[in-house]
Amino acid sequence: MQWLGKNKDGYRGERIEIREILSDALEAARKHGWQIETLAAAPGLILYAVSRVIPTATRNIYLSTGIHGDEPAGPLAVRQLLQEDAWPAHANLWLCPCLNPTGFPLNRRENAGGIDLNRDYRHLESPEIRAHVAWLDRQPAFDLALGLHEDWETHGFYLYELNPDNRPSLAERVIAAVSRVCPIETARIIEDRPAQNGIIRPQMDPTQRPRWPEAFYLISRKTRLSYTLEAPSDFPLPTRVAALATAVNAACNQGPITPSPVLYARG
Repeated sequence: MQWLGKNKDGYRGERIEIREILSDALEAARKHGWQIETLAAAPGLILYAVSRVIPTATRNIYLSTGIHGDEPAGPLAVRQLLQEDAWPAHANLWLCPCLNPTGFPLNRRENAGGIDLNRDYRHLESPEIRAHVAWLDRQPAFDLALGLHEDWETHGFYLYELNPDNRPSLAERVIAAVSRVCPIETARIIEDRPAQNGIIRPQMDPTQRPRWPEAFYLISRKTRLSYTLEAPSDFPLPTRVAALATAVNAACNQGPITPSPVLYARG
């Protein structure tokens, strides 16, 4: 499988009609009995969250995507996952299918106001992230959080693991599963961080970072196990969608995750 070499100084690949993708995802969620919530971020600006809560659940799993408007594979993978409905039988699930609906028509990372939403989880300057955090704060603690992303510079799939309590890692098995459908980034340095076989385990102190990505907010307030999944944007779009969907299935269906014993205090 060849790296296409199309992306020069930014994403130059395929684009999607986000309204159509969201409509399909919400229709699939409704068909399979998920609850759909609308999050009114601002006049004319609506985000969506879908959830499936069942009495027999033994763990809580959260997923999000679409926070960068030049990363189309995430919303497509979420649509596919909702349509296939092959989720683990004993898990509660919460899912945000697109956090940046104004960025996709512009095919750019930021929202229509020029804010990188994935750096706004500490100061909450954007209406999208204020609405999202208000919704997150109403949910219980998560045992696992997954964020679906793309990287236009990489030559393969990779992930970030935030696991401050050293719980059993899912990273190696996720990488093994994805390797069957997409190349893995083998560089020893990815995004200026040490990496091994496509896995970055950054040293993290959110209090020292002025701009928080979603993963920092989640690991500080909602979960103790978080994975940011990065598909390689310079491969064909079906390959990137397959990589993200495979990663989600591998992470969610690998058996019990140690339940979070406490809710997380605000820092």
